[in-house]
Amino acid sequence: MKTGIHPQYVDTTVTCVCGNVMEVASTVANQKVDICSNCHPFYTGKQKLVDTEGRVERFNKRYGSVARGRKKS
Repeated sequence: MKTGIHPQYVDTTVTCVCGNVMEVASTVANQKVDICSNCHPFYTGKQKLVDTEGRVERFNKRYGSVARGRKKS
C-alpha cells in the first residue's frame, strides 16, 4: 500500500437519537445517526405489512391456481 493516502482508522462513538451508544472503528470520529438496530422496526419486530385494497386476495383470485401449478378450468 502507498503511504500517506489512506485515512486514519480510529475507534469512534456512534450515537443514535434513541439513546443507544455504540463503540466502533471508523474513519470518522463521533457519528450521530437517526436510526439504529435497537429502534428500527425491521429489527424490533414492530414492522407492519399492510395489504392495501386487498391486493393479495385479488392476485390470488386471478392467478392463484396458475401460480400453484394447476391449470385454470
